[in-house]
Amino acid sequence: MSKKIQAIRGMNDLLPKNSALWLSLEKTIFDLFITYGYQNIRTPIVEKTDTFCRAIGGDTDIVEKEMYSWKEASGESLSLRPEGTAGCARMMIEHNLPRENIQKVFYQGAMFRHERPQKGRYRQFHQVGLEIFGVFNAKADAELIMIIHALWQIIGLKNIVLEVNTLGSNEVRSAYRKILVAYFNQYRNQLNEDGLNQLKTNPFRILDSKNKAMYSLISNAPKLIDYLDKKSTQHFEQFKSYLDALNITYVINTSLVRGLDYYNRTVFEWTTTDLGTQSTICAGGRYDGLIEKMGGTPTPAVGLAIGLERLVLLLEAQSLISTKSTLSIYLIAFGKKEQIKSMQIANVLHDELPSLILYNDLTLGSFKSQFKKANKAKAHFALILGEQELNNNQISIKPLRNQGTQQTMNLEEAVKYFKENQ
Repeated sequence: MSKKIQAIRGMNDLLPKNSALWLSLEKTIFDLFITYGYQNIRTPIVEKTDTFCRAIGGDTDIVEKEMYSWKEASGESLSLRPEGTAGCARMMIEHNLPRENIQKVFYQGAMFRHERPQKGRYRQFHQVGLEIFGVFNAKADAELIMIIHALWQIIGLKNIVLEVNTLGSNEVRSAYRKILVAYFNQYRNQLNEDGLNQLKTNPFRILDSKNKAMYSLISNAPKLIDYLDKKSTQHFEQFKSYLDALNITYVINTSLVRGLDYYNRTVFEWTTTDLGTQSTICAGGRYDGLIEKMGGTPTPAVGLAIGLERLVLLLEAQSLISTKSTLSIYLIAFGKKEQIKSMQIANVLHDELPSLILYNDLTLGSFKSQFKKANKAKAHFALILGEQELNNNQISIKPLRNQGTQQTMNLEEAVKYFKENQ
């Protein structure tokens, strides 16, 4: 007997029993984004490796350790996308979209990172992202926060904290980098191996360390917020004033730098203590220099991404799993003529009730076995078509979720009945 083939560790199947939740959650998110004037885009899962090296930064863990990359016969290096913004920016440049107008877009799809799988951190994971291209002012930053804050209220999310910070301009960060290197050089003996490497390549990443032994060292480090230029300070103050006006609670986390090199000025994260170490469920910030860095015309931009797996885990942890109960019917038929008639009835019901979930039994089993399947499907009603119903041009309707009485009626009356009971 052949060995059973299994999925790659960290690349998970979505089972039928869980799909309704995912579909409902995604629809809620997408519908909300559209109401704020955002349009959907889709970019390839595979991009040229340089797309991510230029955008994310060659010294980040993603590029150095985590990307799935390979070389084509031509020698060109390609990679599975590890995040969504780089491909989105590449698309904007290639199609000259920012020149047409301000671009407000959202995307969704699978991302890939080669790392040790654990709960809430997978090799294939799914993100939904929002991006705005062509707006420099802090109102755009605040609009993203406002939208996601509305989403949390819609789905009832609790125990989450919005953390915000500013990384200033490129010039500010360049000067602050020297200050940061000088500080950590004094305490090299307290840095782990990753910290020593980051001190050479990207000292900002040390501030983002999850190593508890370094928390005291990091908390005492000089704060970038104390070295901001006037424009960066004004932008951050304006951003906070929008949040205050919206009554959105936040905390300033001066150690928040995000893990990608393209960020500048505003950065933010929503975190929770309900998921252990994988605490971030949504994060983003401003990346005004990315389009130019990737070969396009200088274009300000800001965006965010939601990790769907973590969001689902958080909904489960907070007992918020629920999907809207759509009217469902299980069509039970017995006999050859009845089976043919059931297809005609199913066609009419789908035309008249487009949102109806209709299970038309395919087993051709006994009434008893079909009723068992109707109950297992948790249908609201069983629609019964036997010899007597067929001869009288009628159907019988039996409620399955309550103690209602069985009724017999013609198809036109049944359509009216189901419309009233949606």
